[in-house]
Amino acid sequence: MYRNGNYSAFYVSEPFDECNLGASATRDFVYYNLLRAWKAEDDSFPFYDSHEKNYNVRDGSDWETTLKPRLRSRLNNSKNIILFLSSITKSSRALREEIDYGVNTKGLPVIVVYPEFHEENDIVTSTSKFKLNLTSLWDSVPIFRDSMNNVPTLHIPNKKLLLSQALKDSDFMVNTKCDIGRFFYPV
Repeated sequence: MYRNGNYSAFYVSEPFDECNLGASATRDFVYYNLLRAWKAEDDSFPFYDSHEKNYNVRDGSDWETTLKPRLRSRLNNSKNIILFLSSITKSSRALREEIDYGVNTKGLPVIVVYPEFHEENDIVTSTSKFKLNLTSLWDSVPIFRDSMNNVPTLHIPNKKLLLSQALKDSDFMVNTKCDIGRFFYPV
């Protein structure tokens, strides 16, 4: 199967409706929209939105017969997951499904973007250990925390240049992924 999309996973309160101003104003959703804006202004930005590849997900749809199958279809056509993880992120049903199916069933590598961190040295200490304020965010999505040992994960601040580099990195694509581990770009 040819998988060329980047699946963006982010928290929004449920029920979710992209047309609802409440969802669009949710910080994690705003960061996903920033990816789309970067792509719109620069066609060479290597983001290929898996969410645009099939029908939209809307409120009122049945979880088991409509929403869950559409999320899975998008993940099936993706080469990785971009997970936005911030202080407001919560373990919603959709986010749990996206991580569980994407990581534990499909083996998709995860590029974790921390929007509240701005520099590479916000991610790790001088001794190359992940900082406590970052690792404490993992607890907000237990399925992610507990599944990180199944695929390679790359942890970066929300910087366009770093995200572009990550999206081009074959170590974080499903068909060419590197060994399992937690990675960051050198500080």
